[in-house]
Amino acid sequence: MKNKTNQITLIYFVISLFLAIICHKYLLNNISNTQYYYFSFIKDLVFIILTGLLYRFILSKNDARNITVFEKLKKSNDEIKESNEKYNIVAKATSDTIWDWKIQEDNITWNKGIENVFGYKPEEVGNNSRWWFDKIHPEDSIRMSVKLYSFIEQKTEKWQDQYRFRCADSTYKYVLHRSFLLKDENGRAIRMIGAIQDITKQKEEEQRLKLLETVITQSRDSILITEADSHDGKIPRIVYVNPSFTRMSGYQSEEVVGKSPNIFKGPNSDSSELQKLIKAIKNKEECLIETISYTKSKQEYWVRYSMIPIFNAENIVSHWISIQRDITEEKKLEKEKEHLIRELTQNNKDLKQFSYITSHNLRSPLSNLTGLLNLIEDIPIENEELKEILNGFNKSTHLLNETINDLVKVIIIKDNPSIQKEEVLLNEVFENVFNQLNFQIELYKPIIKLKFEKVTVLNINKAYIESILLNLLTNSIKYRSEDRKLKITISANQIDDSISLIFKDNGIGIDLERNRDKVFGLYQRFHNYPDSKGLGLYLVKSQVETMGGTISIDSEVNKGTSFTLIFKNK
Repeated sequence: MKNKTNQITLIYFVISLFLAIICHKYLLNNISNTQYYYFSFIKDLVFIILTGLLYRFILSKNDARNITVFEKLKKSNDEIKESNEKYNIVAKATSDTIWDWKIQEDNITWNKGIENVFGYKPEEVGNNSRWWFDKIHPEDSIRMSVKLYSFIEQKTEKWQDQYRFRCADSTYKYVLHRSFLLKDENGRAIRMIGAIQDITKQKEEEQRLKLLETVITQSRDSILITEADSHDGKIPRIVYVNPSFTRMSGYQSEEVVGKSPNIFKGPNSDSSELQKLIKAIKNKEECLIETISYTKSKQEYWVRYSMIPIFNAENIVSHWISIQRDITEEKKLEKEKEHLIRELTQNNKDLKQFSYITSHNLRSPLSNLTGLLNLIEDIPIENEELKEILNGFNKSTHLLNETINDLVKVIIIKDNPSIQKEEVLLNEVFENVFNQLNFQIELYKPIIKLKFEKVTVLNINKAYIESILLNLLTNSIKYRSEDRKLKITISANQIDDSISLIFKDNGIGIDLERNRDKVFGLYQRFHNYPDSKGLGLYLVKSQVETMGGTISIDSEVNKGTSFTLIFKNK
């Protein structure tokens, strides 16, 4: 800067001297007095030197002032640059979106946070307050407008609020809005600077915690939260109990907080269960026990007691949550159920024994009666009245004998829940059944179709399946329709790991609307046939269930009946 001043001064000297010399040459040609000429030249030279020095002094002063201004500007620019760098660093560190609103011009500028946090590209961002308010959720927009303009009018310096702000992908984020108001010398609001922080995760966590709090406080189960570590081999001390705990135990919160749940232990509490719980706590494992606990008034109640460890971010147990349920009624019902099962088991044994005794003791006198009746048949009886009485007695004796034989069959099936199974050929089974019913098949000539292409072998008890099919086939022939030719279709299909046998006929059918619950009952008859005893379907169902299968019926009056038998083919 100093060199430049000297250069300007030197140029001034050169130009001034050049002009002075030209002027004095002109005067020398026109003036005869040389003494006046030299005096004038010296005077001009002195003037040039003095003005040059003065000019240099002025330029030096001006340079010094410019240097001072320049240094101040440089310092100010450096401070602005440093401030901007700090601003950008803080904005990145806090993930805040910073905005600057010049209120009078309605001009807003945004930092890069509007893109990083909300996804808006620079060309998508508006520069006025309308763009900002358009992005606020409709449910929050009116509230924010009122608060904003109230804030400006009240002229308070700081303002903070929460609302939802729309992102570029049309989703909304919860934000924390903080702003600072700048005013002129008249107190008029001229500028507002603010920051918007994304608090969506905090808000979701807050809502989740509120929901959990509601669940805990409204739960009908007693909930305790304890410390992480136990002392002196006891359950960790309580730090929180919910209202249900007070209702269950009678203890108020302030009476148990800071104490161990061991205070609920009493004479009849199961010590082994409590030791199991303490061991689980020591190993930081979840545990579930059932024991007798005691209320504040020392009343006993059964409790199902669980302890669940809560781990923090470092995978260290920070607390234990205990959920306790009063199962006193459940235990009472369990005891009643056990007592009832014992009684039913004993009654079942007594009835079975009675059935054996009855069937055995009745067989001998019945055999004697049958033998005597056979002898009487060989004796000629002339008295018609006596003859009629003996015929009736003979029929009743035979019916009693059949009934006892039926009961013996039922007892044999019911007393044999685990029977031997084997692989049998379905065609072979039906061939045996047809041979036993050969006379009836030849007499009525039904159309019988067997569809065993998909399944040929069945893992089942051979005697039982023959008995089942014999009963079903006999019923189809017995309850055939007189209006059409009897058709019977028997098919087998594979369903996953099971086999279904479908036995279908076009007989007279059964009214299931009236009799569905009675179809497989003992001695249930649905048609007035003289030889119908109502035992066949009961035996069929018993045999099917004994082999682990199921049976269902579908029937319609005057159209036919269909039985579906399903067996596990293992």
